[in-house]
Amino acid sequence: MTRIARRKLLTRAGGLAAILATGRAPALAAERSVHWLRWADFVPASDALLKGPITQECKKATGITLRVETVNGNDLQTRITSAIQSGSGADIIMAIGNWPQLYREGVADAADIAEEIGQAQGGYYDVSRQVATVGKKWLGVPWAVGGGLISWRKSWFEEVGYKDFPETWDTFRDAGRKLKARGRPIGQTVGHTFGDAPGWWYPFLWSWGGKEIDADGKTVVLNSKETVESIKFAVALWKETMDEGGLSWDDTNNNRAFLAQTISATNNGASIYIEAKRKPDTYKTEKGTPLRDDIGHAPIPKGIGGQFNVPGPFTDLLMGYSKNQAAAKDFLRWMHSRPVFEEWFTSQQGYTCGATLDWEKDKVWQADPVLSPFHDLPRRGRLAGYAGPPDRRSAEVVSKYIVVDMYAKAIQGMPAADAAKWAHDEVAKVYV
Repeated sequence: MTRIARRKLLTRAGGLAAILATGRAPALAAERSVHWLRWADFVPASDALLKGPITQECKKATGITLRVETVNGNDLQTRITSAIQSGSGADIIMAIGNWPQLYREGVADAADIAEEIGQAQGGYYDVSRQVATVGKKWLGVPWAVGGGLISWRKSWFEEVGYKDFPETWDTFRDAGRKLKARGRPIGQTVGHTFGDAPGWWYPFLWSWGGKEIDADGKTVVLNSKETVESIKFAVALWKETMDEGGLSWDDTNNNRAFLAQTISATNNGASIYIEAKRKPDTYKTEKGTPLRDDIGHAPIPKGIGGQFNVPGPFTDLLMGYSKNQAAAKDFLRWMHSRPVFEEWFTSQQGYTCGATLDWEKDKVWQADPVLSPFHDLPRRGRLAGYAGPPDRRSAEVVSKYIVVDMYAKAIQGMPAADAAKWAHDEVAKVYV
């Protein structure tokens, strides 16, 4: 069946609106396949769903043989780069944050499918649209939006005088100092890992009034008084409150440390709580009660510059080399249909928000009040590269971990002023 014939068939069936309403696309006679490369989800049940029931439903509903491959999130950029260079690989590849900006020449324009899904489901969050577009070109189809809040042990903080989570850096430092003295440090990474490191250190910088770029999107302003002061505080905070092994942590270490009860708090997605909730008999407090009942979620503390987070938009790149682009688009149409996407969205339990606004109203947000704070993350944060746009240059700075390394170098002994200057110069090389 030709693409034209399929287009006519879709039109007769009611087009995208009908597909999005029913979750079923007309099956084709010809055998078609789609290879979808994603991260290994921090909610394992969601991967099991995609690789099992969703794959089976896809075959029945669309005739498409779906292959879902999952890898560690830190390996995704390498896979994207090698696929583009070799001209072969997965048909659809998941990108995190503003990564899509790095691969604009290697992806097909997904404007038709992206706009159709957005129009059918209330429009996209600004953060999803910003990272996935260059001019009128869509670099991929927005999938969802993740983000972090601080997971914290409520009873441990209350023991040191904080019934509520500390709101400011000074009170957070005070609580952390007392907790570390009891062998219960804060756990945070300053390593080269895709989520938890930039998800903490960018908001930390902004909360002090620091930023990489001026609003003109061209002038590098990282080496400022505000940045230097943030570095000085970070060094003291690290030594006084943190598990110092965090210098080499990736996005999994803090999850394991929290569940093992060796840290008292960490900036993370909802996965720690979801895992503790899934295995209440495995994860218990020192008093023998379910650990899940002692976990709260709170925003990163605020400073003189404000209070922020980094939303994590996920975008499915439609690879330019793919010979299966038509099938990939048909799959994405079907996958984003309400009944199908809702299966996956429900399995996330609040770990991610949808990329379109309609999912703000989903019943998943009423299921567990401990997870409800994640509902508003796409609306409350900034993207890397602030106050400039989240473009290719800002994505390169993130991928090189320049801001993260600025703090890591100072923690390891470099004077704050030197660390700020080093990072400023490295960012300037990117923004030439």
